Amino acid sequence: MVWKDVLIGFTVAGIISAFVPSAFFEWLFVGVGSEQELGFWAVLQQAVVGPIAAFFTFIGSMGNIPLAAVLFGEGVAFAGVMAFIFSDLVVLPVLRINARYYGWKMSLYIALMLFVSLVAASLVMHYGLLSFDALPTAENWNAPTDRAHFELNYGFVLNLIFLSFAALLVKLFVDHKTGHDHDHHHNHGSGKTLSDKVMLTLSAVSVAWLVIGLALYLTG
Repeated sequence: MVWKDVLIGFTVAGIISAFVPSAFFEWLFVGVGSEQELGFWAVLQQAVVGPIAAFFTFIGSMGNIPLAAVLFGEGVAFAGVMAFIFSDLVVLPVLRINARYYGWKMSLYIALMLFVSLVAASLVMHYGLLSFDALPTAENWNAPTDRAHFELNYGFVLNLIFLSFAALLVKLFVDHKTGHDHDHHHNHGSGKTLSDKVMLTLSAVSVAWLVIGLALYLTG
């Protein structure tokens, strides 16, 4: 159900990590790149900007974690990173779903309430952990590129098991969707919405980008 969001999210995160310079994050998030301790207003600004950045990357709740790791590695405060992660409730796909059921006015109202709540929750988590001297910092953060990517261990075996299970679920889903689409075609006709076409197009672009990048990496 969310494979398009995950695929696009990981692709966007990889592109930003590889091509966006640190100077951009220093411009976008107040206090990033500074060795001084962030004040409240700087932390608040980062918590507000985080959801806005997430909205324009339109990444879902599973695809935003890689980009959140990139932001934290660049020095964005914990509150800003958590606000970015929580913002999966105010991204465009969710707004579109809410608008389909409740209308755009109510959808925007819900988004505003969620926005205020997630910013407040991020600030509470940030200063709550800070009060216990347990706030994660970029200094003790290992970037994703510094981690081991592959090992023949129990994790590899579990991945194979769950990949097989996932393949079975995908097959059942495809079989069910094929039968459903066949009935729907006879009853209502076929056709995809504009948003579905846009997401499928972006997914195809992401696949092409990843395949080309992998080929260049292997031949480089």
